Parts: sequence; C-alpha cells; structure tokens
Amino acid sequence: MKSLALLILFVGSMFVSAGCMTPAYSGQERGAMIARNMAWEYTTINDDIDTILLLRPSSRLSIWHVR
Repeated sequence: MKSLALLILFVGSMFVSAGCMTPAYSGQERGAMIARNMAWEYTTINDDIDTILLLRPSSRLSIWHVR
C-alpha cells in the first residue's frame, strides 16, 4: 500500500513539476517578437517584389534598417 501511494505521489509530481510548461517569454514579449518578425517579413517581401519587377537593381544588401 505504501509503494502504491508513493507511486501515485511520484506520478502526480511529474504532472505538477515545471518541466516544459515553464514559458520562456511572457505574453507581451512573445507578441512583440511576432510583430517584429511580421514587420521584417513585410519589408523583405517589398525588396523581393522590387527585384522581381526590376524596379531596383539586385543586390545582397537591404535598404531597410537592420539592427
């Protein structure tokens, strides 16, 4: 009976422990990261469209400010 109670306690503690459930970023930080990535994708798609339509000479450099 003791071993069964100990097993139940051990298995229960596995579900309650932090493990992978601990978030690396807060919701606000995650939202800012997603918004930053979407803004970067928007600016790079503009570069790609300009290159495809030959509006600007092709280059490996971007005209956008990169931090």
